[in-house]
Amino acid sequence: MTGGGALPTSQPALGAGKALLTLAGLPFHRRTAMFFLTFALTLNFVDRQIVNILAEPIRQELGLADWQIGLMSGLAFALLYSFAGIPIARWADRGNRPKIMALSVLVWSGFTIACSFARNFPLLLAGRVGVGIGEAGLTPAANSLILDYYPPERRASALSIYYLGVPLGTLAGMALGGLVADAYGWRTAFLVAGLPGLLIAPILLLVLREPRTARPILLQSAPLGAFATVKALWAIRTYRLVVLATAIQAAVGYGFGPFIASFFVRNHGPEIAALAARAGIGVSGFLGLTLGLSTGLAGAAGVWLGGLLADRYGRSDVRAYVTVPALASLATLPCYAVIFSVESGVLALAGLALPNMLAAMWMGPIHSTQQSVSPLEMRSGATALFLLVLNFIGIGLGPLFVGTASDAISWYFNQDSGSSLRAALIMTSLITPLAALLFWRARTSIERDMAK
Repeated sequence: MTGGGALPTSQPALGAGKALLTLAGLPFHRRTAMFFLTFALTLNFVDRQIVNILAEPIRQELGLADWQIGLMSGLAFALLYSFAGIPIARWADRGNRPKIMALSVLVWSGFTIACSFARNFPLLLAGRVGVGIGEAGLTPAANSLILDYYPPERRASALSIYYLGVPLGTLAGMALGGLVADAYGWRTAFLVAGLPGLLIAPILLLVLREPRTARPILLQSAPLGAFATVKALWAIRTYRLVVLATAIQAAVGYGFGPFIASFFVRNHGPEIAALAARAGIGVSGFLGLTLGLSTGLAGAAGVWLGGLLADRYGRSDVRAYVTVPALASLATLPCYAVIFSVESGVLALAGLALPNMLAAMWMGPIHSTQQSVSPLEMRSGATALFLLVLNFIGIGLGPLFVGTASDAISWYFNQDSGSSLRAALIMTSLITPLAALLFWRARTSIERDMAK
């Protein structure tokens, strides 16, 4: 281990410390690449998260139960997203990553537009499955590409910039979805969300460069099979722990997503309606803006802060890359307890900003860690496996658990839908200490695994 905890790499850094790289003999601006990669991830989360603010009007028009909302927004999306990620990542480990990402943007954008034409639950479900398949191709390729663009000591910060697309996309999706749904209906909101991706896909082909054309030696080794790749990665203790910890953390955040707006409508309806009337907009638009701003701005601050703290303290102690997420995850629990219990809707809305910030602090450090402990030839596969577990547990089971728990509590205890949803959200938040514990346990192996 050298450099006082700097992340090691098995390849020379490309253009370390320079804003201008030369790849395959062509001038290439790293900042331009990062801007469009981050913008692509922003669109990814617009199309993924817009369903959360639309859940209540969709439920009312199509006559859905909470478990169907959880299935549509979670498991249906996550199943194909997760399992399609492995073969796509193996392709990305040896193929042209900008082309793979451009194709992915086209696919998920097309299926988002298709959701606007769904006339029943099965068709809407199929559309969300298609969105998941398309979105599976972006992040595994982007993560490994960013690691080729940046030297080890700047990777957590660089990945934090990329992952700003998560809160920014959530903000845009919630705000856009709410305002458009109020004015034109939820179907138009899906249509508006999908259109930008059709424009950004060809731009990715123009602005991104594939470093492998300058380093063809990477393409000469035979790839491991999917099972062998998974087995090799899962044998790395730090990788295994951070994947499981992040999946549990995601089960809370993604589990809340489709139900936060419904929580405020059901438990603070008159207060929210009065606030929306004062603002001169509808309830969906008001909640889309306020929840989007809370999730987006606070989440962006958390992503940036997590990467900054991890890189700063990681120079002297590499354990900072898992310590920062551990402490942030643990701190969310008391925040959620207060937010879901307080009687004031205004205080609950304002209070969401703090746990939204804390819950986003893992993104830069953990994505940097899972890539840095993985063999060079498996980095896209490492991200795909990471996302498979995270999305199956987090996106797939999180919303389904919250929705099913809400329905079960309402039926068994004869509670109204607002009280049962409140109880389901509080119950789900109780698993955050387990995520913190797994992040903390990775402190004992991270230095050894990064040195390999």
